[in-house]
Amino acid sequence: MSIPPPPGPQQPPGSPEQPQGPYAPGPFAYQQQPYGPYTPYTPYGPYGRPAPVNGVAIGALVLGILCFVPAVGLVLGLIALAQIKKKGERGKGMAIAGSILSSVGLALWVLMLSTGSASDFWEGFRDAAKGDGTAYALAKGDCFDSPTGNLEGDAYDVDELPCSRAHDGEVFAVVTLPDGDFPGDDEVTGVADEKCYALQDGYAMDTWAVPDDADVYYFIPSEQSWRFGDREITCLFGSTEENGKLTGSLRNDATTLDTDQTTFLSATNAVDTVLYEEPEEYPEEDLAANQAWAEEVHTVLGEQIEALRGHEWPAGAERPVAALVKEMEGARKDWERAAAAKDADTFYTHYDSGYEYVDGRTTVTARKALGLDTTVPTYEEDSGGGSESGSGGGINV
Repeated sequence: MSIPPPPGPQQPPGSPEQPQGPYAPGPFAYQQQPYGPYTPYTPYGPYGRPAPVNGVAIGALVLGILCFVPAVGLVLGLIALAQIKKKGERGKGMAIAGSILSSVGLALWVLMLSTGSASDFWEGFRDAAKGDGTAYALAKGDCFDSPTGNLEGDAYDVDELPCSRAHDGEVFAVVTLPDGDFPGDDEVTGVADEKCYALQDGYAMDTWAVPDDADVYYFIPSEQSWRFGDREITCLFGSTEENGKLTGSLRNDATTLDTDQTTFLSATNAVDTVLYEEPEEYPEEDLAANQAWAEEVHTVLGEQIEALRGHEWPAGAERPVAALVKEMEGARKDWERAAAAKDADTFYTHYDSGYEYVDGRTTVTARKALGLDTTVPTYEEDSGGGSESGSGGGINV
């Protein structure tokens, strides 16, 4: 009779005998394994799934390939490498490639700026942008919507659409600034104010047809776009009302008006331009400045009277225009007397008489005979010239 062996270390006395043979469990089959040393994280998740790709690395690679903002691609690449090391994510190769491409792109940008090639690039960019819905591609006569719904702040993307539909803005002029160092936002804004307000009547010659809520705005170069050759100020009309829209084109110039209408508007607008240049100081404060301005009004009236007289008007407009010319002659005499006034009271007397014909019944009759707008515009009280009266603004691009 055999004697069973003593119980093993994991077999308490009285427990059943464990099987023997090649499939028998080893002496540690039921033993809790001790915790071993820390095992580094491997890029595989549960069930063998690979770890996620770092999103910043993807962005670095995309910007590195595009080379449009190379400095950003380089920074993103460095950030991605740090995150990948910390989180064990994939994408190290993309981060490195993006950093390298961005570094090369940054070097190319520096080379372009130092050799003057940026201007050539900008011209190529603008040509490529034509029709792609960018603020840089807008031209005279284009209408568009702003993605933000207003014409304040920075702008890049715009949605071009027919002027017959409601729109945020309509371009009426493009002004090119001279080369050189960036003159600063204030200087560029000052040039835009001067140029755009002066050019608006050349596009919308029938100023009476411009809605009361329409005013002048403009796209101006930013310091960043200036480095790449942007030199254009884009002058445009927009609504001053909150969430307001323009409907229909405001363009009425030689491309849309006949010769009679153009001649009439050229004359009346020339007089209006000088009238808008009234000095800010009242006659009792600076009589000499007001006398000099009155002399300018007298002079321009003489020039435009001759222009209206020298034109051959159609039968239906001949008498109405002649009646207006007669009133302009009387006003010219009053402005001559205002220029020679010895005191403020005398100046005011002739000033008031000289203004009586402006936008009066005779003007409305002549406009009606020529098929022009007959709605007398309303004017805001303003102590300065017309170029200072707008409430529009500038948008950086």
